Amino acid sequence: MPFVHAADAVVHELHGVRFVSYANSGLGSTELCAWRGEIPAGTEGPAHRISREEVFLLLSGSLRLSLDGEARLLSPGDVAVAPAGTLLGVANPTAEPATMWVTTSLGLEAELADGSRISPPWVR
Repeated sequence: MPFVHAADAVVHELHGVRFVSYANSGLGSTELCAWRGEIPAGTEGPAHRISREEVFLLLSGSLRLSLDGEARLLSPGDVAVAPAGTLLGVANPTAEPATMWVTTSLGLEAELADGSRISPPWVR
């Protein structure tokens, strides 16, 4: 489906973050997936190693992204590119919610510190 209306986006929640999926195989994409991440104030997700490149665009608020231990505080309009194999950390250390747009290729997996692997539904 080449057009996805906001009402058709699929919502998922994991680690206290809301993932609103607009593009994945279930919505007609054959190569890419894209979603809006809504990160509440004071949230810190678990660090995880990504299997595919991801591109992050901060839409609102502030987020601290850590790529292989190098952390930056992002402001609206800032972009971060995480190559495949990067150890990724995302945190919202502020008192305000933050929103980001994320794009990657279908099939992304994340490896957590305990060695477990997840393939979230919004990247399939």
